[in-house]
Amino acid sequence: MRDEPVLQGFHLTRSFGDGETRTYALRDVSLGLKKGELALLMGPSGSGKSTLLAVLSGLLEPDSGQVLARVDGDAVDLWKLTPRQREHFRLKHCGFIFQGYNLFPALTAEQQLEIVLRWGEGISGREARERSREMLSLLGLSKKCHLLPAQLSGGEKQRVAIGRALIKNPQFVFADEPTSALDWTHGEQVIELLRIAAHERGATILVVSHDHRIVPFVDTVFHLEDGRLQEAETPVDVPPPGVRFRLEMPP
Repeated sequence: MRDEPVLQGFHLTRSFGDGETRTYALRDVSLGLKKGELALLMGPSGSGKSTLLAVLSGLLEPDSGQVLARVDGDAVDLWKLTPRQREHFRLKHCGFIFQGYNLFPALTAEQQLEIVLRWGEGISGREARERSREMLSLLGLSKKCHLLPAQLSGGEKQRVAIGRALIKNPQFVFADEPTSALDWTHGEQVIELLRIAAHERGATILVVSHDHRIVPFVDTVFHLEDGRLQEAETPVDVPPPGVRFRLEMPP
């Protein structure tokens, strides 16, 4: 893990509403994430966690502040890019895991992942299909490849969404409550996949969650309260409890 952060937010402020109804989701927040780091952002409901994730990932413009992402040796100021340039940046470099799944209703589980590879990387249909099946197998969904989202449970849809985010080996991964719809057996499996993506693939991963069971798996824990970032913590460097398997991410 390199010492220099590859994703940094400087003095980020974001509010909603006007005049007397204005509320602040973020108040002068600064933080940095390193290459190969799995970071966890915690805090009570309404503390601004999802807002910070959206600002850092180029989805929600801050009122003030700066977001720098370092890719291929260059520093990119996300909020000085045009909307089209930001969209291209997210497509090329980012993976997203949302609470609402955001799956295409007319595509099967396998096709949800295939489209990312074919559209984002331009690879052949055969290779995209093989890689998609490998990822779904890792997530325990090999028998559900042909099913549409309406035919999947909430936990299965969440695992498809997680596979879609990781399938293209993105440089940055932003995960909003990735284990919220999962029992802990599958939640543990998902966090281990995120650890592999960070520690072996060099991805920079920010997870927003209330789930304290995730803490032993991560490198850094940030706490956000009333829109203000508290001091980061580094969990004790011990093997995460309960990990009973070793996963190999498909190439």
